[in-house]
Amino acid sequence: MKKAIIFGSFFLTALNFGLVQAQDNAALLSHYEKFYRQMQLQNDVGGMINALTHLNVISPSVERRDTLAYIYMNSEQHVQAISILGLNSSAEDSDVALSARAISLKNLGDNQRALNAFQLLFDKNQSPFTAYEVADLKILTGNTQAAMEDVEFGLDNASDEMNYAFFERQQPYQVPLKAAFMHLKALITFNGKNENIDEAVAIFDEALKMAPNFNLAGLSRQALLERKEQNQAQ
Repeated sequence: MKKAIIFGSFFLTALNFGLVQAQDNAALLSHYEKFYRQMQLQNDVGGMINALTHLNVISPSVERRDTLAYIYMNSEQHVQAISILGLNSSAEDSDVALSARAISLKNLGDNQRALNAFQLLFDKNQSPFTAYEVADLKILTGNTQAAMEDVEFGLDNASDEMNYAFFERQQPYQVPLKAAFMHLKALITFNGKNENIDEAVAIFDEALKMAPNFNLAGLSRQALLERKEQNQAQ
């Protein structure tokens, strides 16, 4: 009888502890959800990261994990984003996860894995912006023939209102997305077996007509013209 009483007392104590712990978790969850919303209103990135980290510990979910990784990526904390998501992509990943992983990997110089993530994202959304990233990374990884297919898709589907940002200057600038695709097309044309400099320069000229401020296209065009002069001097 005494053993039964002791066991019953222990069971009630454990049950009460579990109820208290559940209530504490619910209170914490409510607190950090309110805290996260407030940090969003204040545009406090550090606060959002703090809140989401706590929320994901208290009540883990794929959505919270992916959102946290995306915020890290968007604040240029790419190592942290990858540490949350991992290196490898899957078709089952959310668009948010694929975007965060692709952009972070590209910024970290892991071009092949970045290409894999962007390709999966493109397969889902068929976006001209994603097609540009796929084409650019295919050129960087040496698959220029396949890159031209993505460039042609982009030129056919990019609207005149779409712009792409470049950061090679101290002051970032934007050009029409079609001009950015023309830049890639010129690079692919030049990288042909016969170094089609004149044809590539003509394509750069088209890109510069669309975007006279396209500094990268101007630099690439000038480099090809200098190469042509060197070839003629030999």
